[in-house]
Formats: sequence, C-alpha cells, structure tokens
Amino acid sequence: MVKDGYKFVLAPLCAGIAAAAIGWHVTAAMLLVVCAGIAFFFRDPERLPPADLGVVVSPADGRIMEVTDETLQGRPGRRISIFLSIWDVHVNRSPMAGCLGKVEYRPGRFYNAMRSRASVDNEQNIIHLQTERGEMVFKQIAGAIARRVVCWKAPGDKVKLGERIGLIRFGSRMDVWLPQDAEILARPGQHVAGGVSVLARWQ
Repeated sequence: MVKDGYKFVLAPLCAGIAAAAIGWHVTAAMLLVVCAGIAFFFRDPERLPPADLGVVVSPADGRIMEVTDETLQGRPGRRISIFLSIWDVHVNRSPMAGCLGKVEYRPGRFYNAMRSRASVDNEQNIIHLQTERGEMVFKQIAGAIARRVVCWKAPGDKVKLGERIGLIRFGSRMDVWLPQDAEILARPGQHVAGGVSVLARWQ
C-alpha cells in the first residue's frame, strides 16, 4: 500500500478495534470492512516494465476511452485517454524514461472523468516529459469522485520507464499526448496495466 493511504486507513482501523473491544461486533466488522476497502484502493503492486525503451507504456491501470488527433501548442499529435474506475490501481507511472520538464497543477471542475471535456476543464497535473525522442505530455486528471491529484516528482527529476510518479484518489482519468511520428498501438475499449501495457512505439 502507498504511504498516502495510511492516514485514510488508520481512522476506521482504530475505530474498529475500539468497537470490538467494547463488544460492538457488528459495528467493528463494518469498520474493518471499510478499512480493508481503503487499503485495497491504495494497493501498489510491483510491475516489471518492458525491456524495450522505445515503447510508451500506460501511466495507469484502466480502460482506453479515446484515441484522437489533438494539436498541442501548434504540434500535431494524438491523445490517448484512460479511465480509472475505483477498482483500478491508482498509482501512476512514467510512460517513458526521461527528465521531467514543467509540472503544472491546474485547478478546475470535477466533471465525470469519462467525458471528453474533463481533459480540459477538470483539476489536473500536466506533466511534460523530455525523452531521447522528444517531448511528450501526460496528465493526471481528477474526476467526479477523485478530488485530489498528487505528483511525487518535481521538474528536473529523472524517471525510468514505468517508475512511480504519483497518485489520483478515488476514480479518475489519465491522458497521454504523443507527437505525430509515434506509432499508436492502443485501441478504445482496451484494458491496460500501468507500467506494463504498451500504448505506442516511438522509435
């Protein structure tokens, strides 16, 4: 479990233990179930990324919602959008190896993360990654339930392919933008695993 989850687990765990101690067994059981659910949400399984450094891996677990053409600051490219349900692992990973450029927090709305406008209007962290092949951009986007996007990295940090970079709490979305010369392999409806599933090749 990621360290961010301990403060959420601690309260129902202590309350459950206290309830059990005074004989409130049903209440204790309910609190411990809540505790287990929170621990499940904040789980952080180990992942082994591909050996090929020319691939772009998914930064999150979830389902591909959209693969669409999108121009970013005058550069033609494509955007891949991934929806994370509350059942998915919410630890986010770097889609490629490189050095973080600008990490921009942008406050915003909390529209349903499955809506296309969430990519622009919702609260998000916009992360620019400088790779050997050029710059790519990925976003941690809050949803209707997720109310907090957390990035553990700072501009200038070097990251490996599939390295943990942050967390989105309780249901959300991640976008990956790649320039036009990247070969997109992801398809809408596909289920992906963060740090493992290949979204594109960028040779």
